[in-house]
Amino acid sequence: MNLWQAIAADISATTGQPFHIASRRALGGGCINAVLVVEGDGQRWFVKTNEAAKLAMFKAESEGLRELAGAGTIRVPQPLCHGVAEGTAYLVMEHIEFGQGGEKIARRLGEQLAALHRVTAPTFGWRRDNVIGATHQENTPATEWIEFWRTRRLGFQLDLAARHGASASLLRGGEKLLDALPALFADYQPLPALLHGDLWGGNYAADVHGKPVIFDPAVYYGDREADLAMTELFGGFPPGFYAAYQAAWPLAPGYQTRKTLYNLYHVLNHFNLFGGGYAHQAQRMIAGLLAELR
Repeated sequence: MNLWQAIAADISATTGQPFHIASRRALGGGCINAVLVVEGDGQRWFVKTNEAAKLAMFKAESEGLRELAGAGTIRVPQPLCHGVAEGTAYLVMEHIEFGQGGEKIARRLGEQLAALHRVTAPTFGWRRDNVIGATHQENTPATEWIEFWRTRRLGFQLDLAARHGASASLLRGGEKLLDALPALFADYQPLPALLHGDLWGGNYAADVHGKPVIFDPAVYYGDREADLAMTELFGGFPPGFYAAYQAAWPLAPGYQTRKTLYNLYHVLNHFNLFGGGYAHQAQRMIAGLLAELR
C-alpha cells in the first residue's frame, strides 16, 4: 500500500465512509510542509505531509486545533487523522473553501479573538510541547508568566541563537533583557489565555460564508497580548480588527512596549530558522526595550 492509498484508507476508517483518491492538487505557500487537496467519492480533504520524524508535530497541531475548536469562538479546520506511511508523516484535515476577506471579516475576527482569549487555564503553557514554525516550542506549565517567558520563550530562543552564531552583543543584550523582565510587568499581571500562538496574516482567512478562519496554530496559554503583538509583526491586520478587539476587551497600558518583547521571540525564531538580517532586527528590538527601562 503506497502513501496515498494509506491516507485514503485512514480517511475511510475514520469517517466510516468509502474514500478513494481520484485527484490530488498541490497548493503553494507551505514553507515547512507539503500541502495538498485530495478529492474523491464526493469528498475533499486538506492534507499536509512531511518526513516521518515530523509526526509529533502533526499530532501537536491536531491537538491544538481541537483545543481552539473547543473554545467555540473562531472557526478552525477540524483535524481528521494523522499517521505515517512509506516514511512520510501526514495530517488530514477538513477542507475549508475560502472566500473574500475585508473589513467586516476583520472586525468579526477581532471580536472572536477577544472571546477566545477569555478562555483561561490555571497555569501558563500547555499539556504538551509543539512547534513555532519548524522550531521546538516548550510548553511545560508554569504559574508565573515572567518565568515562563524568560525560560520557555525568550531564553530558549537566545540559547538557539548562540548555537547559530549570533553576535556577542546580541546575546549580552538578551541576557540583560531577561534580567530586566520584571520591570516590564510592574503594573500588569496577565492571565493564562488560550492563544493561537502564531497569528500572522498568513494564518487567517474567511470562508465562503464570511466567517473568519484561523489555522496553523502554535497553541498555548499565555498573555493575550502575545497574540495581538504577532498580528502586528508582518504588516498588521486591517484597522477594523484592532478596533473590534479593543471594543470587546481593551488592552492594558504598556502594551506598545510589551508587544516588542513578544515579537522579539518571533524575530529570534526567524533568525534561528533563516539567519540573515533578523539578527540585526532582534538586536535593535533588544536595545529599544533596554533603553525604555533605563
